[in-house]
Amino acid sequence: MQSAGIAIPPPAIANILIDTGATMTSIDTTVVSQLGLQPTGAISIRTPSTGLAPHSCSTYDVELTIPGTVARHIPALAIIDGHYLSQGIHGLLGRDVLKDGRLVYGGPDNYCMLSF
Repeated sequence: MQSAGIAIPPPAIANILIDTGATMTSIDTTVVSQLGLQPTGAISIRTPSTGLAPHSCSTYDVELTIPGTVARHIPALAIIDGHYLSQGIHGLLGRDVLKDGRLVYGGPDNYCMLSF
């Protein structure tokens, strides 16, 4: 963006749900607007709520940092938009990011650990 003379927006902090069933990471359209992102394309997806009918989503190129003891930084990631605020989240962390990490779910001990 800087090389194109476009100002980089300040980072947005978002509550993202880990979703092992999501192929791609996605964020709510309000976060897209807050960041002033412009679509770089579109993709058809199917979700449990759309059934067999594909749904068109805009794609965006973003830089993603997952905070932690050792932060995971992804300088270029293609994501899609969606509507998640009614579920109390800002988006879904999909397998496009999770594929590089280790996810442990300790149900009886009520914990979830994601490491890269």
